[in-house]
Amino acid sequence: MAEETSTATDTTAELQDRMIDALQSVIDPELGIDLVNLGLIYGMSLTDGVATVTMTLTTVGCPISQVLENMIGTAPEKLPEVNNVKIDIVWEPAWSPSKMSRYARVALGYHMG
Repeated sequence: MAEETSTATDTTAELQDRMIDALQSVIDPELGIDLVNLGLIYGMSLTDGVATVTMTLTTVGCPISQVLENMIGTAPEKLPEVNNVKIDIVWEPAWSPSKMSRYARVALGYHMG
């Protein structure tokens, strides 16, 4: 029985990794860095073929928010388990440069104090 639980967990972890990989293909057109490394993706889930991406934007009223939503909506659909994508934009916790990966901070020349 423990093996079945482990396999289910491995499958879930593997699916999460593939969803993250898919979202890493979504590049912010203004910054040239993917949304995962920018720290804008807060979570992902998959229920009955619907992938829900919980994310934020760098600013309220982001001028490219519709472009990003369209790009995010198509990236996970490349996975066979995903039939539809729902995007849940949240403002809490607020995004800050500290949410960026080391890669993004170095690429953008951002030095944290």
